[in-house]
Amino acid sequence: MPLTSKAPDPVQVGRFRDALTALAVPAGAPLGVAVSGGPDSLALLLLAHAAHDGPVAAATVDHGLRPAAEAEAEAVAALCRALAVDHAILRVTVEPAGTGIQAAARTARYRALADWCAGGAIATLATAHHADDQAETLLMRLNRGAGLAGLAGVRAERPLAPGLRLVRPLLGWRKAELAALVAAQGIVAADDPSNHDDRHDRTAMRALLAANPLLDPVRIAASAHHLADSESALAWAAADILARRISRTGDAVTLDPVDLPGEILRRAVTGILSEFNHVPDGPSVATLVARLRGGQAATLGGVKATPGARWHFAPAPPRRGG
Repeated sequence: MPLTSKAPDPVQVGRFRDALTALAVPAGAPLGVAVSGGPDSLALLLLAHAAHDGPVAAATVDHGLRPAAEAEAEAVAALCRALAVDHAILRVTVEPAGTGIQAAARTARYRALADWCAGGAIATLATAHHADDQAETLLMRLNRGAGLAGLAGVRAERPLAPGLRLVRPLLGWRKAELAALVAAQGIVAADDPSNHDDRHDRTAMRALLAANPLLDPVRIAASAHHLADSESALAWAAADILARRISRTGDAVTLDPVDLPGEILRRAVTGILSEFNHVPDGPSVATLVARLRGGQAATLGGVKATPGARWHFAPAPPRRGG
């Protein structure tokens, strides 16, 4: 990855600095960046190096899934040496557990990055998710019938571990402009073949966006941002309402459902079930709420729900042996 002496465009650097400010990334504090070696994360590295006022450190996760991954990680290390940026290669073992190889790799990757940040006293980690990623995510979730929380897409920030915040300052950027920024530095980015694998939903959505110029990823990403704001507002309102509607006695929980909208009821029942260490999927909660509204008792995940003026939730009695 040879590097030219040409600095990134000052306008782009300023734009990235504004994104860090909007995300309340502390100036002067260490900033971690996850860099795979692809064009998106390399652009993140270059922009962070040019824009952030504090120390920048980079980490590359080698999942051990592709022979080329080790060489790609070493190439990122060489670029970081040229930039005088601290760099670490984090090697992980990916063990699929029924969720698919990509989900398992993501879990292993974030766990390794969180441990790396903890070891380096880094409180903010940036990843290179951009507007095209956000648009693909929203389209995939629309296709799966997701609710508001799912349609909020990739969040601009979220807690990753105690004392560690994950931020995504490139959500307003197109993939093409990030690739152009890297190419202007004379850097040849890595190309992960999984990005072209037709077995993945994301590949199909990427092709859909490419074939339909009327679908603007930046505007779709903006919609996801607005939906995320709406989700946050609804969650806040639901918590305020339910604090007055839910009571607990021993190992039982009761809920006053009178006049509550369906979405608030769904959130309430989901939260109550989670107190019994059961996290159900959306359709099963919807079925349970419908049964309770119809005056029928039901059991879900070891929790017995009983209708009435107040809905009653308690551990289901053990089944009798037959």
